[in-house]
Amino acid sequence: MALAANRAAMALAALRVLLGGFFSLTGLAKLSGQISAPAAEQMKALFTQFAEVFPLKVFGYQPDPVSYQVAVGWLELLAGLLLVLGPPILQDISNMLLTLLMIGAVFNLVLLKVSLSTYVPAIMCLGLLLLLDIGQIFVPTKKVVRPSRKRTSSVFKKLRE
Repeated sequence: MALAANRAAMALAALRVLLGGFFSLTGLAKLSGQISAPAAEQMKALFTQFAEVFPLKVFGYQPDPVSYQVAVGWLELLAGLLLVLGPPILQDISNMLLTLLMIGAVFNLVLLKVSLSTYVPAIMCLGLLLLLDIGQIFVPTKKVVRPSRKRTSSVFKKLRE
């Protein structure tokens, strides 16, 4: 039983690192124009379309496509890094933010009525983020137990005697 829990914990840790790395790289790609000219133009066109179907447009807010791309890029980069390197609470928060971001991406793609093959990356990422979230509920994590000071000082007293 403990072996299965250890394997599941290791699989979740590996998934967390892979997802964090992936989102960090995609965020960096959105922030940097140094990737390739065709990819940068394609991303610019995509965020122009995303801005046109932005969910808050109903309330009169439509973001600038470039600002939208930069905001999503920073969110992906920082949340991806925290997913890999952050303490457990920040890992949970970044997982939630990335999940919401992927829900928004799927929502935008549905509104744009793009082909089903265009949905695959967003749905796969969303599914993996949800798997990571659900897996953390069922796989217990080990807590580090630190001895209290009283206990430590009594050990030293016994050693001196």
